[in-house]
Amino acid sequence: MSLRMAAALTAAPAAPSNTLLSSFANPSDFETKPSMSAAEKAFVVGELDLHGAVTLCDSCYSDIPERRTDALRLQLTGQKGSCAACEVMASKPEAFTEPFCSFLKENPTIFHAVDYFKSKMTSLGYTELTSRDDWSGKLETGGKYFVTRNGSSTIAFTVGKAYKPGNGVAMIAGHIDALTAKLKPVSNKPSKAGYIQLGVAPYAGALNQTWWDRDLSIGGRVIVRDGSGKTSSKLVKLDWPIARVPTLAPHFGVGMMGQNNAETEAVPIIGLDNSDLASSDSKPAKALGPAGSFVATQPPRLVQLISKELGIKDHSQIVNWELELFDLQPATVGGMDKEFIFAGRIDDKLCSWAAFQGLLSSEMNDDDGAIKMVALFDDEEIGSLLRQGAKGNFLPSVIERAVESLCGKDKPYGPGVIGQTYASSFLVSADVTHAINPNFAAKYLDDHAPRLNVGICICADSNGHMTTDSVSTAILTRVCELSDCTPQTFMIRNDSRSGGTVGPTLSSMMGVKAADAGMPQLSMHSVRATCGSLDPGLGVKFFKGFLDMWEKVDAEWQ
Repeated sequence: MSLRMAAALTAAPAAPSNTLLSSFANPSDFETKPSMSAAEKAFVVGELDLHGAVTLCDSCYSDIPERRTDALRLQLTGQKGSCAACEVMASKPEAFTEPFCSFLKENPTIFHAVDYFKSKMTSLGYTELTSRDDWSGKLETGGKYFVTRNGSSTIAFTVGKAYKPGNGVAMIAGHIDALTAKLKPVSNKPSKAGYIQLGVAPYAGALNQTWWDRDLSIGGRVIVRDGSGKTSSKLVKLDWPIARVPTLAPHFGVGMMGQNNAETEAVPIIGLDNSDLASSDSKPAKALGPAGSFVATQPPRLVQLISKELGIKDHSQIVNWELELFDLQPATVGGMDKEFIFAGRIDDKLCSWAAFQGLLSSEMNDDDGAIKMVALFDDEEIGSLLRQGAKGNFLPSVIERAVESLCGKDKPYGPGVIGQTYASSFLVSADVTHAINPNFAAKYLDDHAPRLNVGICICADSNGHMTTDSVSTAILTRVCELSDCTPQTFMIRNDSRSGGTVGPTLSSMMGVKAADAGMPQLSMHSVRATCGSLDPGLGVKFFKGFLDMWEKVDAEWQ
């Protein structure tokens, strides 16, 4: 089946029904069909909760324990080829294309991404653990848990039903931060030549040439103190273009590529202010708070917009914010056969989203003895610093506290059980890698040229920028074999510079075996990148396979 045909089959009808089950087209199939696995339940029920619309066949609908049809737009069909659950059951990668594109569109900032993961985990029975609380007695075998830090990093894990203290952890670690431009602490700037400009600072390599003349909007988190003195964090995103970095026409003889001052010549415009003209009836906007207040340091009209979005009437309740620019153009499929995804923030929402889906859809069998874990970090693009980055203590702290909670009288908690845990564990450092660019094929090694819509890529670096070695490569290759995944290989040319991942930091911090593996993409560090439309689903398949197969593969080693 072509991708175009698959997309047509999975397209939701215009007027879905949510009343009664349609008559079973083939009752005998329904009677003999096995119960829906955790994989189908995680995907289907999770998407129902978040999007409120999905197409299911009769038998899959009847197999879902949480039907919630009163509040959902649910389309029932007699064709298994258009059933979302059947596609997941058949491990069809195209089943994950639209959900991934929707995720990118709906969660433009790192704070929105973590909130998405949190909402989905909660809907699927995961229990949130708070770092300030005592975890003693709160964790149990067969349980599902998650923790967040700073609203920008999250760790989720399940405890095997047969887990015993000292057993290993099958870990996947990735990052969900992306190149962006953040509003400065004082983002208000004097109007210039009739334009209202916005003070922003590039995060990592953002505000590069690919960001110019793009439809940019603003989103992030806002710190609000209400009338009773309680302080909280609220998410906001504006759904229309707010900002643009205008380029200069070549007629002026000024080169626009690589010759511009990042502070003075890449400043976004967000509106007009012609109040300085004698013919203008408008008046310059006044600060919305007293001198020294936070809102007095921000563009007044922007403060009004953010307040309106949040339903805040008293602007002084905004005591601070972390807002950023993002490319508003939604993720979309493209190519003659819809074989591509064109989107912003693919690096690295691609591997992180796929790993997260792999955890949600991993099996919970009676003989599972490991902890399965996915850790998604902030700040990777700037060196994994700060407490929410991989160089913080977030991941080892969660593992050690979880093991401590699961220890009992037979095996008391201490350095011995933690050492045993790490020695029995494995880390997949998941980050996107470079798909071969046909216009620059000579920049790649012939045997290290990853392709789109093929499968996971195992990445190596002789100078330690990646964690992969012969043992970890053999382990992931075996996982691919057992999971019916096709592995690819990447290493940078000797005359090129290798990037880095969270892998070296985490593997050295905990002393665990580790490998770097990720999905390939084109146009890394561009505001708009490209991956294969099957790559999100191929990633889910691999990461789920690793989590489900790790114990089996580990047992094969002497």
